[in-house]
Amino acid sequence: MRKIVLMLDKLLHVLMALCLAFMAILVFGNVVLRYAFHSGITWSEEMSRFLFVWMVFLGAIGALKDNDHLGVDTLLKKLPLSVKRVVFILSNVIVLYVLWLLLDGSWKITISNLQSRAPATNLPLAYVYGIGIVVSIGMGVIVLFNIYRAFFQINTLEELTRMKESEDEIMEAVHEKIVQSHRGQRQDAAGGER
Repeated sequence: MRKIVLMLDKLLHVLMALCLAFMAILVFGNVVLRYAFHSGITWSEEMSRFLFVWMVFLGAIGALKDNDHLGVDTLLKKLPLSVKRVVFILSNVIVLYVLWLLLDGSWKITISNLQSRAPATNLPLAYVYGIGIVVSIGMGVIVLFNIYRAFFQINTLEELTRMKESEDEIMEAVHEKIVQSHRGQRQDAAGGER
């Protein structure tokens, strides 16, 4: 099971990297062609837009997996463990419902756009709208796994509910450590002179 998760994680990162690389090549190549050769790739902008959409949505899956989405945990930190578990499970059930709505809407719009084509690339627009299906299923699996962990692995609840520190909090902590180390050096120097 762990090997499958690691393989899917690597696949997700590779797909995001490919989207970014292909997008950068298309945009840079088109700029060079326009200014140097007074020509260009007609479908470059449209394809870059499609790749950007896919990259962003794939990144949202990765952020959910790593618990990197924005969240407010001020109230959650103050709750007892049992209430924290209930709040976590309830919020994830709401997320599952929203993902179901995303899946349903994405499925309908993808099916309705199977015959519609993008003007420059002539790709079916279902390729663009299909990312909603991929995201809702991928995130749904992650949320279900997190709910399972909250129910059956009691010691993982703190890890599941922990939010990443903001950049300001990290900078304040680093500043505090630097100030403390300087105080310690001064005390050592003062103690050594006696």
